[in-house]
Amino acid sequence: MKIAVIFGTKHGKTKQYAEWIAQELGADLHNVKDIKPKDITPYDFVVYGGGLYAGGILGVKMVSKNMPKNLVVFTVGLADPSITDYSEILNKNFNKEQLGQIKFFHFRGGVDYKELSMLHKMMMSMVKKSAEKKPIEERTSDDIALLETYGQKVDFLDKEVISPLVKYVICIKYT
Repeated sequence: MKIAVIFGTKHGKTKQYAEWIAQELGADLHNVKDIKPKDITPYDFVVYGGGLYAGGILGVKMVSKNMPKNLVVFTVGLADPSITDYSEILNKNFNKEQLGQIKFFHFRGGVDYKELSMLHKMMMSMVKKSAEKKPIEERTSDDIALLETYGQKVDFLDKEVISPLVKYVICIKYT
């Protein structure tokens, strides 16, 4: 089975997870910026990883508009996946049929505010102000993560969290 790991990233956290996954699976690794839909047709299995930005999954339209036969999607964001509800993001990025066909995994990334562009810094400042205005009981896990880490350099990368994804792909590969 020929496997591709494709990623969309702005700050490198998703790329790191994609590299680890590709290495574990013996898969080809591609940046979504460098691949076209026709390039994925030779693959039996595609693992797509995208950073989470403003409710979107970076670059995911490349695979959602050109669905491969077997697709796994992983997201990378600042919030803790063990307490985060991703249903709104997934519903925004995939239709109901796709949601039933795709296996999803969510990983925690990080941020270094000093490396953000001025535009991203302004956006993060507005998001922070919005989160601060919410009553504590109405704050989402994304709000809490943002408020806890705002202005800091934080890195939650953990190679161990890819294990369930890798095991899932291997199980599909050999069935």
